[in-house]
Amino acid sequence: MTPVIQTLADLVRINSVNSSYDGGPGEREVATYVHQFFQQRGIEVWEQEVFPGRPNVLARLPGKNPHRRLVLEAHTDTVSVQGMTIPPFDPVIREGRMYGRGSCDTKAGLATMMHALASLKEEGITPPCEILLAAVVDEEYSYRGVVKLCEDLKADAAIVAEPTELRAIIATKGVLRCRILVHGRAAHSSKPHLGINAITGMARVIAAIEADNARLATLRHPLAGEGTCNIGVIHGGVQVNFVPDRCAIEIDRRLLPGERAEDAVRQYQALLASIPGLQAEVEFPLLLVDEGLDTPAQADVVHTASQVLTELGLDPAPGGVPFGCDASKLSRAGIPSIVFGPGSIDRAHTVDESIELHQVQLAYEFQRRFLLSFT
Repeated sequence: MTPVIQTLADLVRINSVNSSYDGGPGEREVATYVHQFFQQRGIEVWEQEVFPGRPNVLARLPGKNPHRRLVLEAHTDTVSVQGMTIPPFDPVIREGRMYGRGSCDTKAGLATMMHALASLKEEGITPPCEILLAAVVDEEYSYRGVVKLCEDLKADAAIVAEPTELRAIIATKGVLRCRILVHGRAAHSSKPHLGINAITGMARVIAAIEADNARLATLRHPLAGEGTCNIGVIHGGVQVNFVPDRCAIEIDRRLLPGERAEDAVRQYQALLASIPGLQAEVEFPLLLVDEGLDTPAQADVVHTASQVLTELGLDPAPGGVPFGCDASKLSRAGIPSIVFGPGSIDRAHTVDESIELHQVQLAYEFQRRFLLSFT
């Protein structure tokens, strides 16, 4: 295995399931591995605590221009391993792919960034500007790692590692996650007319949301696609012989770049108000809000990425994706950002997650050339 593939295998062996999922151990062991990787190579490295025992790891390589900074960012947590059909922490290589949880999302991207930075140090090359690598926690749950990173962070550009099939992504969707509650009135099931069935009321809400999804499908961003809404969770009732007085759903509304979360909330509030005879509400605080990424195509980071991709014989055209990631938070902190990495999002979070190793090598070469080119 090449050094970058060996590091990827080492990372996959480490269980770093986010602590919010199924009692996962969190990112501490990966943080230690990344810290030691840079420490052993004489690269300045330190930790930034986000939660107790769950730190971001930051590594810095000085540049010729101390007033310019490029951020390389990748998350260290993974989703749950429940239901996987392969050993999640055994990085088996088969037919040009490495299997294992996090191999695609996004330990491959992290490994390429680590080795690109380390290669410059090993060869005594001073990059045009300062490079700050950030291996951050909690992207898969509530993105508190990147929020902590952005406190007082100043930089001129950022690359965020996610599986993009080696495309430079400048547009991502945001997300609004919230609970909608329907209130009813409890009664004995032998006299349902004395109560108000909250589950029946929620059925009307669900039908209204499904109808509204046709409207969302007409809203399109040229790179990120159409707006969507998914009803992912429903809870209601106490026992079968009660008329239920409460029912709740949780929705995942993907926001287009430029779309504001508060506007989407108002739309759902208006939808609930339009259903006659219903007592319903959007619950606050909202579960999660993250608006989309929309980096200008003329930004320096996009221009440099297109040049490097052209040199490598890859597609240089900026693209968009329907998922969200840490890049939007860096963008809101005033740092023009792109998303880039090996692998397909279709392989992320799957029961047999894997990554194409030839893409990992190409991604490493992209990162290295980018560090040498961005001024």
